[in-house]
Amino acid sequence: MTTGINYGSLMHQAMRGLIRTVLEGVQKDGLPGDHHFFITFDTGHPDVEIADWLSDRYPGEMTVVMQHWFDNLEVAEDGFAVTLNFGDAPERLYIPFDAILTFVDPSVEFGLRFEGTEGEGIEDGALVPAPRPVAEPKTRSKAPEADSPKTERKDAEVVSLDTFRK
Repeated sequence: MTTGINYGSLMHQAMRGLIRTVLEGVQKDGLPGDHHFFITFDTGHPDVEIADWLSDRYPGEMTVVMQHWFDNLEVAEDGFAVTLNFGDAPERLYIPFDAILTFVDPSVEFGLRFEGTEGEGIEDGALVPAPRPVAEPKTRSKAPEADSPKTERKDAEVVSLDTFRK
């Protein structure tokens, strides 16, 4: 017997589907224009796959920026994998969509925040204001990639979005 429609769960599914669709487009065509993403995720989620040193350094949550340099973006039904550069050390990450806490594209002031997991009785997700674009990080000179001589590698950024939370 059904007790009612779980709009919160349906909203989370739809919002995660939107993120999947956006990332599928980036996988196919790259980032258009000035678009870039701040993605905060729960590093303790059982299906998150990150290097031990990253999970040790960020035991609760971590925010990554997909902007200037990312590689091998692969989007699946339940999550995505991407290689990011952390201080000249490329690291492969797998992030399930249900581990995402916030997804922000500051270039168009768009953001989504998940207040928790569906198992915790969350009623719905929330639209959040995007943070203002940040200054581009300073980069070290790096040798160009063999397969793309004009590619400039910039280190992945881990940023705190606490100042943008209510």
